[in-house]
Amino acid sequence: MLANLLKTALGRLRVVAFLEGTSLLILLAIAMPLKYIAGYPHAVRVVGMAHGILFILYVILLIQVVFELSWGWKKFVMAFFASIIPFGTFIADAKIFKYPNSNSM
Repeated sequence: MLANLLKTALGRLRVVAFLEGTSLLILLAIAMPLKYIAGYPHAVRVVGMAHGILFILYVILLIQVVFELSWGWKKFVMAFFASIIPFGTFIADAKIFKYPNSNSM
């Protein structure tokens, strides 16, 4: 399944969206409490850096998909803002990142 996803720009976007959303949840649920409660700021640096890289990759792939699939501005803006809110990329995967002309992928 993963190999099939990585063959298309939309599939790569879906994979990175999952990773980006997961890194945001780890940052908020694990790294932030470790920083402020346990006094371990290194957790936020590590997870924050990974999250930042995934966010940039998400935006690049989103722009690629917008051009390849001729998405409109509304869909682009919704997908972009989905990456900012917790659980947003998971919702975007279910609602926005649909394969055109296919129900199986």
